[in-house]
Amino acid sequence: MIAFVKGRIDWIGEYSVIVEAGGIGYEIFMTGSAMSRLQVGKETKIHTHFQVREDAMQLFGFPSKDELEVFRLLLGVNGIGPKAALGILGAITPDDLRFAVLSDDVKAILAAPGVGRKTAQKIILELKDKFHLEDTLPSGLEPSAGEEELPGDLEDQRKEAVLALTALGYGKTEAAKAVSRVENASAMSTEEILKAALKFFG
Repeated sequence: MIAFVKGRIDWIGEYSVIVEAGGIGYEIFMTGSAMSRLQVGKETKIHTHFQVREDAMQLFGFPSKDELEVFRLLLGVNGIGPKAALGILGAITPDDLRFAVLSDDVKAILAAPGVGRKTAQKIILELKDKFHLEDTLPSGLEPSAGEEELPGDLEDQRKEAVLALTALGYGKTEAAKAVSRVENASAMSTEEILKAALKFFG
């Protein structure tokens, strides 16, 4: 398996890029948003998924391990192939997909090209137990003291508080950040966590 490719960007196309590494040019299929951040001639590191079929071998690439992991989770959904999974991540960020799945937001997933209602519902059904609110918290945030491993009910309370904040019009990332800053959340109800989180919005 090719875990990543590190080298110089030789060419950027509509659906893929070519990275020269060790004298070999690797064609890597990527989302448009990921390719827009690349520049011909610049060194880069792309995390990859190596797909082998009877008629082809293809590399699918991502700027972060998180996007790669979500891509592979999508591949585990019945009926979702690599190009469909890439299309979904081209329209929805990994965090937005997590929020959509955790909040049963079919409409958000329908924003991806070629995804119908049944497919969106299948994604929610099959990934709900694989996504957790903690996965959506921005990197660099420290968990509250003594809460490195959250009890299941606390995770549910935090998730409900974040969903309540987004329903009030707050952005998903800022809502998750506010909830993560609430101290002693393990002793609080969802309503108490929500009230405490609202204080961070001033």
